[in-house]
Amino acid sequence: MEYNTEREKIVISEYGRNIQVMIRHLMEIEDRKQRTEAAYFIVNVMAQMNPQVKESNDFMHKLWDHLYIISDYKLDVDGPYDPPTPEMQKKKPEHVGYQKNNIKYGHYGQYIYDVVKKVKEMEDGPKKQAILVNIANQMKRDYLNWNRDTVNDLLILDDLYKISGEEVTLPMDTKLTPTNEILNKQPQQQQQQKKKQNNKKSNNNNKNQQQAKQGNPNRPNKKN
Repeated sequence: MEYNTEREKIVISEYGRNIQVMIRHLMEIEDRKQRTEAAYFIVNVMAQMNPQVKESNDFMHKLWDHLYIISDYKLDVDGPYDPPTPEMQKKKPEHVGYQKNNIKYGHYGQYIYDVVKKVKEMEDGPKKQAILVNIANQMKRDYLNWNRDTVNDLLILDDLYKISGEEVTLPMDTKLTPTNEILNKQPQQQQQQKKKQNNKKSNNNNKNQQQAKQGNPNRPNKKN
C-alpha cells in the first residue's frame, strides 16, 4: 500500500492528485498538437471541479496559469495566454496602505469627523441644529455598536462638542433617540421578517390542504 505521505506533493490541493497525474502524463505526449488538445481538455476538467472560479472575470486565465504552475512551468503548449514565470509568482503585491487618520474617538469613525467639519461651515439656524441632532443620534448608534450596554446622552453631546473642536454645541437638554429603541430596532425588524415568512408558509400549507380535499378534477372518482 502506498501512503499519500510517500507520494509526490500536490502543488495546488483544490485540484487533487488526479489532475496533477494527468498533467504529468500530458508532458510526456511528444506531438505538440495532441499535447495542446489534451491541455484544453484538462483545463475544462479543472473548471468543472472548481465552479466557484467562474465567478471571476479572468477565470480561464487563472486556470491556464494553474495548469502551468502544476507542471512546474515546464509545459509547452499553444495555450490562449502567455505562461506565467516563477518570478511572477514570487513577486509580492504592492502594499495597499492604510489610512493613518489620527482620530481620538475611533468608535465614531472618520465619517463623523468629516460631516461635523462640513456642518461647522453652515450658518447658524434651525437647519444646522437639526443636522447636529441627526449627527448626535448617529454617534449614539455608533457608540452602542461599540459598547452595547448603555450611554448617557450628555456624553454624546460632549463628544460632539470635542470632535468639532469646541465650535458647535447642542443644548444640554437635547433628547436623543432612546437607547432601548436603538438596541431593539434590529431584533424587531428580524421578528417582522420572520413573522412574514411564517405567515407565507402557513398560507401555502392551507392552500395545499384545500387542494388535497378538493382532489384532482382531471381524475375520475373511484366508484364503489
